Amino acid sequence: MKIAVKKFGGTSVGSPERIKNIATRLIKAKKQFPNLVIVVSAMGATTDNLVKLAFEMSPTPCPREYDALISTGENVSAALLAMALNGAGTPAISLTGLQAGIKTENIYNRAKIIKVEPSRIYDELSKGKIVIVTGFQGVNHILDVTTIGRGGSDTSAVVLASVIGASECDICTDVDGVYTTDPRLVKNARKLDEISYDEMLELASLGAKVLHPRSVECAKENNIVIHVRSSFKDSEGTRVKEDTNLESQRPVTGITLNQEQATLSILKVPDTPGVAGVIFSRLAEKNINVDMIVQSINENKMNDVTYTIDKIDLDVAKKISQTICDDLHASRIEWDDNIAKLSVVGIGMVSKPGVAAKMFQVFGDHKINIKFISTSEIKISCVINKKDAQQALQYLHDAFELDKH
Repeated sequence: MKIAVKKFGGTSVGSPERIKNIATRLIKAKKQFPNLVIVVSAMGATTDNLVKLAFEMSPTPCPREYDALISTGENVSAALLAMALNGAGTPAISLTGLQAGIKTENIYNRAKIIKVEPSRIYDELSKGKIVIVTGFQGVNHILDVTTIGRGGSDTSAVVLASVIGASECDICTDVDGVYTTDPRLVKNARKLDEISYDEMLELASLGAKVLHPRSVECAKENNIVIHVRSSFKDSEGTRVKEDTNLESQRPVTGITLNQEQATLSILKVPDTPGVAGVIFSRLAEKNINVDMIVQSINENKMNDVTYTIDKIDLDVAKKISQTICDDLHASRIEWDDNIAKLSVVGIGMVSKPGVAAKMFQVFGDHKINIKFISTSEIKISCVINKKDAQQALQYLHDAFELDKH
């Protein structure tokens, strides 16, 4: 049974009119792909509104009830799309994560999918129905609803594609592909025809919001081509795939700007073995992801330890860091939430030196101060002042000539 998998994001199903338009497109698509599995996100800002409601009830919502609440948005989208299709004479059925057989870890808010039992999906497809699955959700071993992290509908779609044997997964969204950078910030940003898994994973992890990083990881592991394309037109988008025959001669493929991070420093930490383990273990216990880490050596065997985190985690991280500071008899903590992280990414930089030199030269020419630097084989990230961020993005995009093929 050849099956096509398509995922539609929140903007794509953001109103009854848009849901009806998606239904029309799916009726047309079914003539080419008789077996269609559709994954949907919640409508528009629904999840944000549900999160707001949760925190109006409690400053620390119970994780189980939090997931029970915020997972309902996808149920609404799936049911409405099924109604639109059935009303137009095309049989369809909506399935929750439980009904679709999506099993997750016993963790709330950020659970990973560990297994899919797609028998119900196959059964409904055999009846000629379009199957619509709620993204972002699954169930744990006691059948509690769990969510797999914001943006997790991408991951739901790619996992389903891998389980049911689809070779490609369409991620349909409000943009028509992956661009060299955010086209809302840089007018001459260029849409890419193809991009490698590794590059897309770096871009997604560094702040590009086109795809969820875990969806790219899953696609790479299972050799699923992700086709990022528009929900509103039939044009080709960007295919995320292995880097064979891609334009690796270009050292930089894309640039990301993340303005949702903060730095936190613990000053004058004793320079003794195991201190870093204490700091980052305690942060990990509270599910706080640490990105860049810088340790500088002061006098008298004292170090300053600075790290970047998501801004949403800053308040919790400050409390943890202050406790660590007290326990280690360090000096004090400091933080800065007025920063931005710019990252250049490209598989071509592995064999073409000079990317870092050009990046730093651009910053120097425009008097932009660099606070921190982090590198890997295919990316260079710099933390700078937030006020310089958008201009710096344009300067780098122009310097690497990303608007040209």
